[in-house]
Amino acid sequence: MNRAAIGFRVHSGWAAMVAVSLEEGALIVLQRRKLQLVKTFSYTFRQPYHTAEKMPLGDAGDFVLGVEKESRELAFEGIRALREELGKAGFSIRGGALLLASGRKLPAFEKILASHALIHTADGELFRESIRKACARAKLPLAEVKARDVLAAASQKLNKRPEFLNRHVTALGKALGPPWTQDEKLATLAAWLTLAS
Repeated sequence: MNRAAIGFRVHSGWAAMVAVSLEEGALIVLQRRKLQLVKTFSYTFRQPYHTAEKMPLGDAGDFVLGVEKESRELAFEGIRALREELGKAGFSIRGGALLLASGRKLPAFEKILASHALIHTADGELFRESIRKACARAKLPLAEVKARDVLAAASQKLNKRPEFLNRHVTALGKALGPPWTQDEKLATLAAWLTLAS
């Protein structure tokens, strides 16, 4: 089987998920998907801590736990489906890479709800944690790299100039067609970095 890797860039309620492999030394994109991390794609569920802020504390905790549970299940099912599809095409996913924000460690639940800045951080972290848990459940090794550092890390590991990597990843998207935003480009770089590790 040919080796493949997945890169993830998380947003509120969804993640860009890109699977890559090497073909005669050249990077190829096998799949790119929008991985839904909530069933109901509305502000209420995509921003669970923002929603919880307006609830009594007990209800808020239950609500966030419900979103976490749903999100982890959806992440696992998305990864499982991609792994199965790529397996049928002769590819084995050997690892994943999760892009991180520059967020800080979160305090207790009540303190999060008391700070609007922490609420934003917690919403993002909830969905990143869903990817972590889903990869662990799928027995898929997961590396983590800050989004702002991925280009430099890939440049060093792959021994290629950042300008080359940017042009190359952008060109991959032109062949695929839209959507090929910064999310997909960074997820691709992260997955490529994982393949090289």
